[in-house]
Amino acid sequence: MSITVLARATLHDTHLWRICIYSESVDAIFSRLHSTTAGLSAQEAAQRRVANGANALTQAHGINRLAILAAQFKSILIWTLIGAGVVSAFLGETVDAIAILAIVVLNAAMGFAQELSTARSIAALGTLTAPRATVLRDDQVVDVAASDIVIGDVLVLNTGDLVAADARLFVAHTLRAVEATLTGEATAVTKQLLPLPSGDLPVGDRTNMVFMGTSIAAGTGRALVVATGMQTELGQIAGLLNDAGTHTDTPLQVKLASFGRLLVWSAFGVVALHFALGRWRGLDTIELFMTSVSLAVAAVPEGLPAIVTVALALGVRRMARQRALVRTLASVETLGSTSVICTDKTGTLTMGEMTVRVLTVNDTTFDVTGEGYGQKARSRGDQRTPTPTPQPLTSTSPHCMCSRPTWWAATHRT
Repeated sequence: MSITVLARATLHDTHLWRICIYSESVDAIFSRLHSTTAGLSAQEAAQRRVANGANALTQAHGINRLAILAAQFKSILIWTLIGAGVVSAFLGETVDAIAILAIVVLNAAMGFAQELSTARSIAALGTLTAPRATVLRDDQVVDVAASDIVIGDVLVLNTGDLVAADARLFVAHTLRAVEATLTGEATAVTKQLLPLPSGDLPVGDRTNMVFMGTSIAAGTGRALVVATGMQTELGQIAGLLNDAGTHTDTPLQVKLASFGRLLVWSAFGVVALHFALGRWRGLDTIELFMTSVSLAVAAVPEGLPAIVTVALALGVRRMARQRALVRTLASVETLGSTSVICTDKTGTLTMGEMTVRVLTVNDTTFDVTGEGYGQKARSRGDQRTPTPTPQPLTSTSPHCMCSRPTWWAATHRT
């Protein structure tokens, strides 16, 4: 077992290790990972690459055509239709049987095609050219694929670089990083080198570290890689996304399943009652059976699954025009069932920018329109006095109060 594997087995996968990497001294971290400020040797890096795998985020499931096809037959309504088609064929109703089974096949084909297309689009995002990173190997600055970075490597960071792994800084010259992908804060974070207090600090407070998926806004620096791939903070998020919703049905699926069960049991009840009444009246058993089965088949809404699939497919296409990928057809309905979306600082998470909405001048407040950094904005015209009235400022320059984006301005009066 290599040194890196030992380090990960005893430290990296534990809560203690995540605290150590920002609370201990840089020398202690270098010692734990058996690395130096000159970086790893090419041979050692290759051994660690083989032992620990690629520095990449993995998906829980690839494209499985059989699984996608099987998912189209999970609904109880679909199986009710299949049963109705088989019974119709058994009774000699060939036209009805073909029509019902054709609806089932068409429904499955539409769902399969749409979900396969989305799966391919998502998979294509991961096959783009891998980003590059600059590291020290044998005390030489080299350019490598981000997937080849290993624990113990030394990253060389410059303005504009994308950080390829979680790393502890040991050199930083006016270094600032944008960590919006992890924290939602668009403002660049100033980095420093001192150890932080031991304790479970949020990612945004770990100012002596840089993280995979973030970018360098200004300055230069060097950092020791302490986590790669799915062990990074971004990898933890990716793992949650891979597991999200795997065992949860959408509201539409729940309602359709409930309707399907109600339909099946109602049909069975009607058939049983019809058969019992017919036998009580002395009717022929074969004739009663045929009539009862016909009633059960007639109770099945053949067009419902197809209508639902078409409606969902149209929703997916509308989302696609807005550059949103929907993995499964049923999930497009979930957003329509959402009543509350909770976010921190509206606009920061979605656009990476904040927008002034209220302007206060000389105790008078104006609602302001406009978006982001655009230069087109105007007052809506409705003036209102703020309550409570803020204390006048002694400066003519505007100030920003950022919880709700509001500009306060006051004129100095003599």
